[in-house]
Amino acid sequence: MRGYSLDPHPSVKVVTEQYAVVRIPRVKRERVPANNVEIVENLEQAVEKSDPKNHLYAAKVLGPSRSSEGVILYYILDMYNHS
Repeated sequence: MRGYSLDPHPSVKVVTEQYAVVRIPRVKRERVPANNVEIVENLEQAVEKSDPKNHLYAAKVLGPSRSSEGVILYYILDMYNHS
């Protein structure tokens, strides 16, 4: 997985691409709060834990990153099981 720094301060931990299950009310979201993200080991686990009827989707995310408002976010890079 590649790492990125989304915070301009050099001492900030590098964010990474990870697989996750995200709870979102609608599929067309670009970012989600950290408390709506469950990081998992791999894509297979994310798909297994997903449940679109309950707004849980398998995704590849980038994060964590702090927004200008101080909220910890993950950016959705790809969604895998939405219909």
